[in-house]
Amino acid sequence: MSKQIWEALTESERAFLISSYEIDILPGVRGDLAEADQSAPVEELAQILLGLVDRGWIEVCRVVPWTSPAGREGFQPGEPVPRDRLQALLCDPANWEYPDDDRWIGALTLVETAEGQKITRLSPGEIAE
Repeated sequence: MSKQIWEALTESERAFLISSYEIDILPGVRGDLAEADQSAPVEELAQILLGLVDRGWIEVCRVVPWTSPAGREGFQPGEPVPRDRLQALLCDPANWEYPDDDRWIGALTLVETAEGQKITRLSPGEIAE
């Protein structure tokens, strides 16, 4: 079933799902979008992403600091941003730009959900085909 759903998605919807699989920050999706969407207003891109959020396939989180057991500092996705706050955040052009200082703490990041994994991965039946 995932193959059928995957193939029915637009190129830009697939780009958002791939970015969520990679746990990429929001600006990272821009270069992977369909050519026509690469220069689209952020309000239009927000609607594409919100459609995937509403299907339960992607969560939008903020990047938070993380320290490994060995003491190395890094970052990871924090808690999902509540849906009622996403529209405003995704319509802010600043959230679609890479941070100037390479410090991604606080940036919006896309995270694949368990339901999203069913779309981005082949089922055992599809693998056997």
